[in-house]
Amino acid sequence: MAQNDMSIYEHIGELRKRILIVGGFFLAAMIFGLFLSPVLITYLQNIPEAESFPMNVFKLTDSLKLYMNFSFFIGLILIFPLLLYQLWAFVAPGLLEKEKKVTLAYIPIATILFFGGLAFAYFILFPNVIHFLSNLSDRLNLTEQYGVNDYFAFLFQLTIPFGFLFQLPVVVMFLTRLGLVTPAWLRKVRKFAYFALLILAGFITPPEIVSHLMVTAPLFLLYEVSITISRFSYKKVLKAEQEKMEQWAKEDKERNIK
Repeated sequence: MAQNDMSIYEHIGELRKRILIVGGFFLAAMIFGLFLSPVLITYLQNIPEAESFPMNVFKLTDSLKLYMNFSFFIGLILIFPLLLYQLWAFVAPGLLEKEKKVTLAYIPIATILFFGGLAFAYFILFPNVIHFLSNLSDRLNLTEQYGVNDYFAFLFQLTIPFGFLFQLPVVVMFLTRLGLVTPAWLRKVRKFAYFALLILAGFITPPEIVSHLMVTAPLFLLYEVSITISRFSYKKVLKAEQEKMEQWAKEDKERNIK
């Protein structure tokens, strides 16, 4: 049954089915994360950026909170491709066959960008921000004494959002193919988009200018990449529209001949 022919109750039922599938796999991934968490926590405590930090717990529940946070984020990362597929499966019945193939191809691209965003934040952004903040503490003759939850919360705050922010080119490409945005419109609203990304960077980073700029610059670059991708996607949209018009003209001509 095409999604366009489905009733509102059938839409809700289909959405419920997809949510239950994602929820079930997320629960399984979290359980797996419970076994992986101690290994990952130990590894992250001994990386060069953290090995000199004396990490402490200040509440009885800090260890449990850390354990569950790791399990949650491991589960979220593991099911990300499945989440994309279930989203595609929900909207696919309302798409044409060609559109199904095109949108299905977005899933591996989005997955690669998601892990690319995590890698960029962890291997490039995180060490530089930690290095800058540590040097600042040394200049002020401050002794670094961190709660373990503070350290890992900062790590998650800086890395996980970048996995989702790196989806911007895919989202723009998808919206361009749907005809909802154009490269010209993206260029027109560039200054407003930059302002929004600047504010968004403020939520991700600590309240100091260097870290803020280190996050903002990649986001601006992502936006410019998105405009370029939108331009290529828009050309394909125009080509498809032209082919459709030519096909209609050909069919009209054949009907008139008959």
